[in-house]
Parts: sequence; structure tokens; C-alpha cells
Amino acid sequence: MKKFLDENFLLNTKTAERLYHEFAKHMPIIDYHCHLPPQQIAEDTQFKNLTQVWLYGDHYKWRAMRSNGVDESFATGNKSDWEKFEKWAETVPYTLRNPLYHWTHLELQRYFDVHDILNADTARKIYDECTAKLQTPEYSVRNLLRKMNVKLVCTTDDPVDSLEYHTQIKEDGFEIPILPAFRPDNAMNVSSAAKFNAYVKKLEGVTNIAISSFDDFLYALQNRHDFFASMGCNVSDHGLENIDAEDFTGSEIDTIFSKIHGGKELGELEQRKFRSAMLLHFAEWDWEKGWVQQFHLGALRNNNNRLLSSLGADTGWDSIGDFPQARSLSTFMDKLDTNNRLAKTILYNLNPADNELMATMIGNFNDGSAVGKIQWGSGWWFLDQKDGMTKQINALSNMGLLSRFVGMLTDSRSFLSFPRHEYFRRILCDLFGAEVENGELPNDINWIGKVIQDICFNNAKNYFGWQQLDEKVPAKKEAALS
Repeated sequence: MKKFLDENFLLNTKTAERLYHEFAKHMPIIDYHCHLPPQQIAEDTQFKNLTQVWLYGDHYKWRAMRSNGVDESFATGNKSDWEKFEKWAETVPYTLRNPLYHWTHLELQRYFDVHDILNADTARKIYDECTAKLQTPEYSVRNLLRKMNVKLVCTTDDPVDSLEYHTQIKEDGFEIPILPAFRPDNAMNVSSAAKFNAYVKKLEGVTNIAISSFDDFLYALQNRHDFFASMGCNVSDHGLENIDAEDFTGSEIDTIFSKIHGGKELGELEQRKFRSAMLLHFAEWDWEKGWVQQFHLGALRNNNNRLLSSLGADTGWDSIGDFPQARSLSTFMDKLDTNNRLAKTILYNLNPADNELMATMIGNFNDGSAVGKIQWGSGWWFLDQKDGMTKQINALSNMGLLSRFVGMLTDSRSFLSFPRHEYFRRILCDLFGAEVENGELPNDINWIGKVIQDICFNNAKNYFGWQQLDEKVPAKKEAALS
């Protein structure tokens, strides 16, 4: 019987152990999509206790606590940090077979060298030990990134964001690039005239451009797109239920903009046409600048109106949606490809029923102009766990080129989430190792090891054009194997 979470965790063959320890383990990390707050990196925040770094903003943990019958005051409410941690510790034993159980103990081990199992009996000891370490300079935010061998981070930023903290980070000379990613979802959200016009006012404020027409609106947004590029951004991102790809005319969009800008609500078709137009404009700007565009598709957000109204968005009331994806996604990408204006693109699905759809969709637009030009992103949100990642890897292997995959990301708001990269790497090595030992793949450890290292780091570095990153990574590192 294996020991829980030992050095060969998730590695079920000797070949998998070799692949992980000799090739994957020491590769650096590129986190090209996350929600880390740049202010905390700029200020090199020192967290006061384990709750602040671990439970604040983590809706994964909040959902588990609620399911365990924990009152909201211990999740997002006014209970003390210790009381919140105590309730989380009481919940952890009930998360068996949920990825939270693995992530929790991986994070305790990798960051704090704590190997105890977290439960109600060990909570005080673990809280005090980790909190004491968090008070030391070695556990500041920037040192947490260094500790995990992170080489580059892309945050997620609205076009109206000042990017002041990115400026501060750059001026400080912090050696890990912290780059913005252009996330214009709010600029496309025309479900409410009041909210849209409030956003237009913010856009006017940051650009000093008066907006009275759709052309003005586009001009102001392109101004921000240019500004983001000047700050080192070369990645955009969209979080959508599905892609809108309605036919429209320029005059129709002018009229639609004038209507909502005048305070009138739009009909469903008008909303879809407006979003369709905006998606094409954003995609063409990305193509012109050589950016990578990302589309996160399929989340059914903000389901619980009662608690949404009191707690706000991003507090754990979202689920997988069952939106149709294929036809509109194909139409959208084909419109861009027809004019040879399709940028490098990463597609993510939240509904696992869309796995094979995405795995084959990318092949429709991989035209040989770039290695892996159109990517299917790793298991996302509810799917970034063992089963979800395994299914994504297998479907991509069956219908595309896994060897050209740009690999894992955290999609997290927590500075303690980087062991998710390790989790992914162990699963990847286990899949390859099993097939080598079954005779399904040749026993060419060096070549397979290179493919694994590419998926862990090199493919993303080359795909996004981040050649400035340190290339002196170990080609092979021997490890003592049990």
C-alpha cells in the first residue's frame, strides 16, 4: 500500500516515476491565465495568517463548507480568521475524493513543509505553524512565486483598469514578468442599459474620449487595447456562455449602440448582434498585434439570486451550463479565417460533454501557419481535477497532437495554487508511463521526457512568444526512486 501523498503520488508505474522525477518535476511554471491580484504582487503583501492567504476569495472552499452545513458567516461573513479556518479544517475530512483534499495537502506540503492531515484535531497546530511562517520575509507574495519556480504570470484585467500595479511591479524590477491580459467582457455586456452606460462612463474617464457613437466606443476601446500592448500584454481573454456569431450590418450596430446608449433596453437578437460585432473587432485587433486570444466557454453564472444579491459575484454560485457551442464557434472562427485574420486561439470548455467537440474544432483551423495555432485549453474550473484533466488529455491525444499542447494554468485567485501544475504533471506522466509499460508506446524515455517538458513549459513559452524567459531549465534531473 502506498503512503498518502508521497513522492510517487499519482504515479502508478516505474516509468511514470522516471518521467515525473527526471523530466517534469523541475520544469518552471508559466501561468498564462489566473486571477491573482496585481496589487498584492506590487506591494509584496505579507499575509497575516493562513486564512487570509488560503480562504479569502476561494469559492471552491466556500462551496464545500456550505455543502458541509457550515454557516455563511464562516465562509464570507464576519467570523474571525481563526474561526473560519477551524470550520474549513472540520470540513476537509469530508472532502475525500474531491480535488480539494489533494490540493489542500499538496499546498501544506509544498509551501509549508507540513505533512500532517488537516482535520479538527490538527487545525490549531497547522494554523499556528503556517501563520508563523507567513510572518517571515520568505513568505511574502513575491517569494511565494519564486518558491514555486514561477517564470511568468498573466493576470486578468478589464480594459478600464489603470494597470498602475503592473507599472509599479515593472518599475521595481521584479524579475518575474507580471503581464496583464485584456478581458473585455464588460464592454460586451448589453443585458442592462444602466450597467452598460456606467461602463461607457468609466471608459470615457480612462481614455479622455467623449463617446456618443459606436465609432467613438470602438476608438476608446482600441485606445485601451493599444495601452495594454504598451504594458507588455499579448493575451486577451473572454468568459462567455457561448460564442455569438450573428450576421449584422454596420448600420445595425450603430443603431443598436445608439439605442442602449440612450437608455433603452435591447432585445435578445439585438444583444447577440452587438456581442457578435464586438467579438469580431476584438479578434481582429488581437490578430493585428499578434496576440493570443482565449475563450472560456460554458459557465452558467450567478444562479442563486438571493445570495448573489447579498454577497456579489464570484462567491460560488456558478455551475456548468449546457449551451450549444459548435455551430456559432465554427462560424465565428471561419469569418476570421476567411479573411486570414484569425489569431492564435485557445478554447476552453466547462461542460465535459463538449470535450470531443473542442478536440476536433481546433483541427478545423490549424492551417500549418504556426505550431498548434488553435489550442484546446486544459481542464478548466470544475474540470481541473484528476478525472477532468485525464479526459481532456485523452481526447486531445485521440483527435489532435498532445505533444504540441500548451499545458496547465491555475485560473486561481490564490498564491498557494501553483501545486495544481504539479498535479497536472503527475497525471500526465502517469498516462504516458502506463502506456509505455503496456507496450502501447515505445520505451524511448528521452523522447517522451522531452515531449513532457514541452507540455510543462516549452510549448507555452514558444506559443506566446516569451523567448525572454530563462531557457536554462534542466533537461534531465536524476532522482532517487523508491
